[in-house]
Amino acid sequence: MNVHVLGVRHHGPGSARSLRAELERLKPDVVLIEGPPEADGLVDLARDPGLRPPVALLAHVPGEPSKAAFWPFAVFSPEWQAIRYATGADVPVRFCDLPAAHTLAVPPDTPDTPDAPEGTGDEGERAVRIDPIGALARAAGYDDPERWWEDAVEHRGDTPFQVIAEAMAAVREGHVPDAHEARREAFMRRTVRGAVKDGFERIAVVCGAWHVPALTGTPGRAWGAGLPAAKADDALLRGLPKAKVETTWVPWTYGRLAAWSGYGAGVTSPGWYHHLFAAPDRPVERWLTEAAGVLRAEDLPVSSAHVIEAVRLARSLAVLRGRPLAGLAEVTEAARAVLCEGDDLPVELIGRRMVVGERLGHVPDATPMVPLQRHLRAEQRRLRLKPEASERDLDLDLRKPLDLERSRLLHRLRLLGVGWGRPRESTGKGTFRESWTLAWRPEFDIDLIEAGAWGTTVPAAAATRVRDLASAAASLADLTALVERCLLADLPEALPGVLDALSARAALDGDVTHLMAALPAMVRAQRYGDVRGTPAAGLSSIAEALLTRICVGLAAAAAGLDDDAARDLVGHVDAVHTAVGLLDPGETAVEDGPKARWLGALRAVSRRSDLHGLIEGRLVRILLDAGDLDTDRAERRMSRAMSAGHPPARAAAWIEGFTSGGGLLLVHDARLLGLVDGWLSGLAPEAFVDVLPLLRRAFGAFAAPERRSIGERVRGLGRGAAQGAAEADDDVDDERAAAAVRTVLAILGRA
Repeated sequence: MNVHVLGVRHHGPGSARSLRAELERLKPDVVLIEGPPEADGLVDLARDPGLRPPVALLAHVPGEPSKAAFWPFAVFSPEWQAIRYATGADVPVRFCDLPAAHTLAVPPDTPDTPDAPEGTGDEGERAVRIDPIGALARAAGYDDPERWWEDAVEHRGDTPFQVIAEAMAAVREGHVPDAHEARREAFMRRTVRGAVKDGFERIAVVCGAWHVPALTGTPGRAWGAGLPAAKADDALLRGLPKAKVETTWVPWTYGRLAAWSGYGAGVTSPGWYHHLFAAPDRPVERWLTEAAGVLRAEDLPVSSAHVIEAVRLARSLAVLRGRPLAGLAEVTEAARAVLCEGDDLPVELIGRRMVVGERLGHVPDATPMVPLQRHLRAEQRRLRLKPEASERDLDLDLRKPLDLERSRLLHRLRLLGVGWGRPRESTGKGTFRESWTLAWRPEFDIDLIEAGAWGTTVPAAAATRVRDLASAAASLADLTALVERCLLADLPEALPGVLDALSARAALDGDVTHLMAALPAMVRAQRYGDVRGTPAAGLSSIAEALLTRICVGLAAAAAGLDDDAARDLVGHVDAVHTAVGLLDPGETAVEDGPKARWLGALRAVSRRSDLHGLIEGRLVRILLDAGDLDTDRAERRMSRAMSAGHPPARAAAWIEGFTSGGGLLLVHDARLLGLVDGWLSGLAPEAFVDVLPLLRRAFGAFAAPERRSIGERVRGLGRGAAQGAAEADDDVDDERAAAAVRTVLAILGRA
């Protein structure tokens, strides 16, 4: 009986290549791999060509999505190569780490829990805060552990497993493992004993190099000598908490393999390691050639001469630094200096596309899945929406049946908490356009497993989820937003329940600001019902009822507000005004129509004497822009607001509210600009300092051309308002403008 313990570095291409060669030499009759034993039944799926790395074993506790762990595998992971060897040679594979049933049963804040459950064996190293590679690198005179590992292992033709075992024994000398690490290694030893008891003669154990000394015992003697006795290991493992877990394969990404994305046993450059594994011959030349291709795809001029010179530079740097082969640092510097000509932006592109990589794995249909996952996979194929790790933009035209179906799927997934698609501002015009940014993340599989409790298909699960959200909604605005999301996702079966909850909540909610916050989403929902052809009966009556109650209660809600409350109310007023424009899109207000009632309410409120200056100024501007107030009356209102009877701070707030609709009015109306200029010029120095922040905020919101034009008009006011107005008129050539005026009038349908 021979037990061969092969210590590897997780996700190391050199270790992976050497391990495969060592297994082919040893020809073991069983392979034990560090990982959760619950996944033993999933190993045979590695024979399926549809299981393409990067992938991960997922173990989770059903109904508790926070209790989940991943064990990722890349094509250059030694564990994956061990699985591929074993399945190809018909050799049984067993995972030998502490079962996930135990590790996931421990609450996350328990000290014995590893720092991060996702991984394939570095948890013990993190728990005791020992970096064995860092210790060996320092002993060898390196200040960079990654560089030492590349030079000592990755750039060698083979991995010296015996030397690594001896080095780890030296690093671990005097080390006392913590409770969790001790249990993991006790279970590994138990698994080896079980393989011996089952009659296997040649046993290969593939584990993190850190654990090798705990599994080999005394060198030169039979396996087990110098190791803790079986009874001691059994006692250590007795009475551990246990949870019911399920396991499966899920796609993984190189972005998640990178250490900066939170995976403690990861590598910072998975794309580079993939390249080293896939191209063992002439890796530098092939890498820089591929980098040149990436830059050319972005229309950057890179020639073959650039590549040749970059290869020479990378090799020269390696020689100067005493390295056996140019590493990632050298090829990156060569690419920056030669291919990118010193520009860091193309270097970042190479890093994103190649050093980290944008690869997403794939699992076959035979993989254990909840019905919701299977339905989503079918929908992705039907709608030709391939999940990808890299972000990509998707523009949809909702008039096309395929794009409309895609939109509905993405909105339904968002209701289920699966953020595969993120809405972004549309690049086109019109309500028929919709834009998304898509990027698939491995954790979405956990979200789908959790959402599987709501239904077996995406529409059914989303509809059930909507009903649950409606019953738990905390505010009226939440319910109206849910109505909007329900229509976007085309869930007519769930809409009546949400509308009933909305009507009941609206009847009892007397806070006008709550009603104002709810109305815009309701109006948008009504519009989406028209655009998407979604049945939306009842939305119009609810929107009308909300608007009526807002108009009645607005006067009381606007009285006696402080600065923050006034600013919040102005935001609500602007949102409702926009929504009313969608309800009643005509240029003129129809008598007793939504716009007429809304403007009437604003007109009545604007006459109150107890209004905050910000509110009054904003209402006057809205009425002026809507044609409900002429310029003369607006000037009188402004003049009164800036009279000496009002404090400077209130006058400044009034101006801020009035100008929040844009500064073009001050550009084209010299009298209004003159009022502001005269008031500002007449302020005492102390008052000017007090109102300056308000004015800076108001005028700072204007576009740069507006500010420039206002400055030019103010300079004209220095020679007198009348003269400035005359100069403004002189700037216009009536004869040249006549043709443009006629065209605009024709577009507007006016004579």
